[in-house]
Amino acid sequence: MKNKEMKLLYYMIKDTKINSRMLKFYQMKHIFEILDKMRCLRKRSTVSFLGVLVIFLLFMNLYIEDSYVLEGDKQLIRETSTHQLNSERYVHTFKDLSNFSGAINVTYRYLAATPLQRKRFLTIGLSSVKRKKGNYLLETIKSIFEQSSYEELKEISVVVHLADFNSSWREVIVQDITQKFAHHIIAGRLVVIHAPEEYYPILDGLKRNYNDPEDRVRFRSKQNVDYAFLLNFCANTSDYYVMLEDDVRCSKNFLTAIKKVITSLEGTYWVTLEFSKLGYIGKLYHSHDLPRLAHFLLMFYQEMPCDWLLTHFRGLLAQKNVIRFKPSLFQHMGYYSSYKGTENKLKDDDFEEESFDIPDNPPANLYTNMNVFENYEASKAYSSVDEYFWGKPPSAGDVFVIIFENPILIKKIKVSTGTEDRQNDILHHGALDVGENVIDFKQSRQCVTYLRLGEFKNGNFEMSEVNQKIPFDIHCIRIYVTKTQKEWLIIRSISIWTF
Repeated sequence: MKNKEMKLLYYMIKDTKINSRMLKFYQMKHIFEILDKMRCLRKRSTVSFLGVLVIFLLFMNLYIEDSYVLEGDKQLIRETSTHQLNSERYVHTFKDLSNFSGAINVTYRYLAATPLQRKRFLTIGLSSVKRKKGNYLLETIKSIFEQSSYEELKEISVVVHLADFNSSWREVIVQDITQKFAHHIIAGRLVVIHAPEEYYPILDGLKRNYNDPEDRVRFRSKQNVDYAFLLNFCANTSDYYVMLEDDVRCSKNFLTAIKKVITSLEGTYWVTLEFSKLGYIGKLYHSHDLPRLAHFLLMFYQEMPCDWLLTHFRGLLAQKNVIRFKPSLFQHMGYYSSYKGTENKLKDDDFEEESFDIPDNPPANLYTNMNVFENYEASKAYSSVDEYFWGKPPSAGDVFVIIFENPILIKKIKVSTGTEDRQNDILHHGALDVGENVIDFKQSRQCVTYLRLGEFKNGNFEMSEVNQKIPFDIHCIRIYVTKTQKEWLIIRSISIWTF
């Protein structure tokens, strides 16, 4: 059979869905015709090897299921269903195949709600089930509202998905919520919903990836579906969406902090912003991505936990790196897990209760003469993202300089060195100076004069009311190493507040 005939037969099978074994028969026949012609070749050993190889590959192909499936789709499903997803390879394919803009067909039960009057800036989503020990949902809702100002409350809506199939438990929780937060429900800021059990896929007898016990697989698979239905409901309620768990404490004025970060990233591409380093807490999305994320969670609901899936989702949409901000705006407060009531003492050590006062960090260029390790360059210490500068052991006289694009009036300065896992990589002996009168020098800019503000203590420097101590507008800030040290140096963050 010639190539043109093979192509014709292939498309006939594709269009009419003829049994694929017919194609395999003709493939086998075609292979044996080739092998028969190859017998006349002189190099019999090579021909024999090729023949065995081809027959082996064909033999393996016979075990593929009979129903016709595009090979590209099978490859995508096969590779995306493992923890080692090749995100970069499939980013364009995922956009083409899974660019879901429509809602999942679910009829929700409104357990406590009034119609949303208008689209808001931010929707906060919570999914909750009955716990064997402890119940933190009411405290979480309370924290959301208490930590928001009156003006902020106008811009948020909270959607709670009571995802447990136990109707008696749901009734009790709804009664508690309506008693404590009636005015928020009436104002349209709080909605309580439930997705009925009949809309859920199979949750029993699922494959046990990572050797998880069956009940653990069922729990995490259902949780993925719980979140998918929640995301689906929230798709058109606001401009942005943040996911919380049901045992979370919020920092004061977290909405204002989130707005400030979003504004600072205007014009840049991002899929997920993280305001906590724990689990599925404080993950922010554009609302227009929610339908696609909901479908994605449903597609792979039984494969892995939700936080792993979310990492792949971000990568498939071409955001390679985590974008996480500090201080964290949300803290895990639950002591008992929703799975079997096991202990869960995880805490975010970057959380600050008063996170409204996020630094301004005006535009600047950074320079250091220290020996930089790999790609931990100076600019990473000045970013609000979870990155840092890392240099090899500094010597006395080494400097780390920030040169502002325009002179500024500083209210507060805070510099932190070292990290939790590298607590000795701090600046053991150093000082912080501020300078004025910038000049161009050897293809760079430098300040002519400096005034010392103070010394580092235990690797940190912090000073308020800087404007009252400095008689000039500041052009430069300089971290000055006063004594050689054997330890490497991490500058974790440089925070500057201006007027």
